[in-house]
Amino acid sequence: MRYVTYLADCRARLAFDLLSHTWNAVVLWALRDGPVRHGELRDRIGGISQKVLTETLRRLEFNGLVHRRASGGTRVAYELTGLGRTLLAPIDAFGAWAFEHGDEVMEAQDRYNRPATPGSAGTPSPDRRGSHG
Repeated sequence: MRYVTYLADCRARLAFDLLSHTWNAVVLWALRDGPVRHGELRDRIGGISQKVLTETLRRLEFNGLVHRRASGGTRVAYELTGLGRTLLAPIDAFGAWAFEHGDEVMEAQDRYNRPATPGSAGTPSPDRRGSHG
């Protein structure tokens, strides 16, 4: 099925939103091998604060992608649901794309951020900016 536009209620837009949060895909990928406790998950991921990890896990649980399993007292582990597992293949494909094309994207960003000279890519020169008034 082809979409002319991604409307507010479009299912594809819902999926894009799920993966657009910075940590969602990282947390899902870190849970791929089975249940993990919060502290271990944070160590496994690295660079994520306890608060942000907790918010991410709650968001993923809200969306039915992660299950929070209490196991006596304060022990809690997180694991992917069946629905969460269905996102592993797209996340893997996206990672493969990034591995293959990441250098090209970073080069494009570098070119864009270089000071503009006439006829070069980068910040638009005055004649390419257009007029707003």
